[in-house]
Amino acid sequence: MDIAREIQAQLPKELRELIRAAGEVAADLGESLYLVGGAVRDLLLRRDNLDVDLVLEGDAPSLARRLGRQNMAKVVTHPRFGTATFSSGAVTLDLATARSETYAQPGALPRVKPGKIEDDLFRRDFTVNAMAANLHPACFGELVDPYGGKNDLDLGIVRVLHPLSFQDDPTRIWRAIRYEQRLEFKLDAETERLARRDLEFMDRVSGDRLRHELERILREDEPERALRRAGELGALARLSKDLEGDAWLATKFQAARRLPADSGEKDAVYLPLLAWRLAEVQLVAFIERLRFGGEAAAALRDIPSMRTNLAALEAEKLLPSDICRLLQRHRLATIMAAVVAADSGIVRDRLTLYLSSLRFVTPSLNGDDLKRIGVPPGRKMGSLLRALKDAKLDGEVTSREMEERFVRHWIAESKR
Repeated sequence: MDIAREIQAQLPKELRELIRAAGEVAADLGESLYLVGGAVRDLLLRRDNLDVDLVLEGDAPSLARRLGRQNMAKVVTHPRFGTATFSSGAVTLDLATARSETYAQPGALPRVKPGKIEDDLFRRDFTVNAMAANLHPACFGELVDPYGGKNDLDLGIVRVLHPLSFQDDPTRIWRAIRYEQRLEFKLDAETERLARRDLEFMDRVSGDRLRHELERILREDEPERALRRAGELGALARLSKDLEGDAWLATKFQAARRLPADSGEKDAVYLPLLAWRLAEVQLVAFIERLRFGGEAAAALRDIPSMRTNLAALEAEKLLPSDICRLLQRHRLATIMAAVVAADSGIVRDRLTLYLSSLRFVTPSLNGDDLKRIGVPPGRKMGSLLRALKDAKLDGEVTSREMEERFVRHWIAESKR
């Protein structure tokens, strides 16, 4: 079987021409070049995937440099790892030297050495990702499938290549779940048994690698499906024992996708929603285990105080300025999660009001304007700017002229 027709029908012209040219250059060098992995899988499934990886039985950086000279393209090589990236216009190709892998111990990073295409395919995670298409001009598109990936694709199953696969790389358990749910496949019975058996090896994996797999799941179209499955298999508990991929989470994720388009990065709400029900000590352990940093860590640390403030947001008489004071120190993603997680309708309305309008309110006058009117720099100016903003939020001032009168009145009162 070959997939030349699928390549012709599904890949953009510029990309098709480039991989053909790469195959011809490799053939001139007496080497064999292959399209590998997810691109082959998705071509057979007729799913979009422009993430193209090529594997060469030879020196990939040398091929990339020659291809770059021929096409006047940008090439970045990593000779130590036998890899290269080739960029021409909007097209980017990743090239790697075919290699085999061995693992010194479960969860460790692999040791690699050059190999044949069959070795390179065997080091991959699942049979459906262990197929290749030959790019030699004489047999362009010929399918290389030594491990039965096409048959598993037809059956709709995700299957590991050997019994120690999850021990070699326990993060493959997360990838198995992700592919199963994305493709609407099923883990074959033996692969599911091995995944459950080898869950304990996940504890030996670095937090960075586990976080990377979780982030990939959260970028799926419907991440709640993979998280539900991860909960069933016991993988979710390996990140934090009290994480749940239950019906509550599924409902909240679905609601998050209905947030207004102007609410910011809606996808960022998934992580705080996943962790929303964790106690503070569990949140801290979750952050440390997966080594979250930056905005993600800030949003997670913000959850306990955000949950506390939900009660205050339910007060009967609450001015817009009160809402801002309660929310202005919180992270955007945490506030968005609270909109979805809150049980009270009035709380959700006030959170939404803050996101959609109140957080954007600023006085027309700035510090320079206040100095011109006669307010000296320092704490008093800061207090006045805050008071002016509150007045604008609460509708006490509605124009620049009213703001100036407010400031002059404030100055007069402060002198008494």
